[in-house]
Amino acid sequence: MFVFILRRLLQASVVMVSVAFIAFLLFQYVGDPVVFLLGQDARPDQIRQLRSDLGLDQPFFIQFWHFLVNALQGEFGLSLRQGAKVSRLLGERFPATMELALTAALLALLLGVPMGVYAALRRGSFTSQMLMTLSLLGVSLPTFLIGILLILVFTVGLGWFPSFGRGDTVQLGGWSTGLLTLDGWHHIVLPAVTLAVFQLALIMRLVRAEMLEVLRTDYIRFARARGLSDRVIHFGHALKNTLVPVITITGLQLGSLIAFAIITETVFQWPGMGLLFIQSVSFADIPVMAAYLCLIALIFVVINLVVDMLYFVVDPRLRLVASAGH
Repeated sequence: MFVFILRRLLQASVVMVSVAFIAFLLFQYVGDPVVFLLGQDARPDQIRQLRSDLGLDQPFFIQFWHFLVNALQGEFGLSLRQGAKVSRLLGERFPATMELALTAALLALLLGVPMGVYAALRRGSFTSQMLMTLSLLGVSLPTFLIGILLILVFTVGLGWFPSFGRGDTVQLGGWSTGLLTLDGWHHIVLPAVTLAVFQLALIMRLVRAEMLEVLRTDYIRFARARGLSDRVIHFGHALKNTLVPVITITGLQLGSLIAFAIITETVFQWPGMGLLFIQSVSFADIPVMAAYLCLIALIFVVINLVVDMLYFVVDPRLRLVASAGH
């Protein structure tokens, strides 16, 4: 187990350095931030002086090395657009994004797994067919369209939920949350549902497919031959073995929810990291963009490591293989 974790950490280090290098390289061609800061009418001497002050006149690898060393210390420089520390800007937006992503993931899991199990066990029923049709729509419709439709129905039409902002928040140390206020819950409903629709449909279809496959295996037939009840077979044996691929997809999709919440945050003007990234792209704010991508890569790496470790908890065969290899 220790060797496995050490190997994963070494791989994660290589991935993080590669992502940082690629991000820093690509963003060199987004635009010249000096032009955005000084405008088109700036004098050549002003441009040279500002480029020198920002360190943009140094060779690329020197700039990247400074960025890498500072990133290891949790510092990503100053935002060229706001003039504040990038780490502080991301820290202020991080709770909003995590709150939205975790709420959407929990909603997708709590609804997707039972719906997938039902669709597998009652696959010939009308309700099961309706669930599969709705899941196909959920997978097919783009996120921004779902958000716009929800705003049209529940904000413009019915007036039940607000269409933008985060609502009232409460500070818990350095963490801000809207889940402790009624207004916060009121504001998070539409963005969370929008972000969860695709994940819910994906999890439901995955659980159904895996459940049907497990129900056809020999050990399930043997369990029926032993006279075990359907409840024990379905939920004590079949569902447990269905969870291994579900854990993989759910873990990766949690990273996707955080990374691709950009669209949802833009539609609902949710004050998270995704909205900050979009605003930074329009201004060529390279430190913010590079720091955001590095943070997203780190989240994916951590989630993958946690998912791999959960395999040992869910699947006893992996523990036997690890013990034999050790």
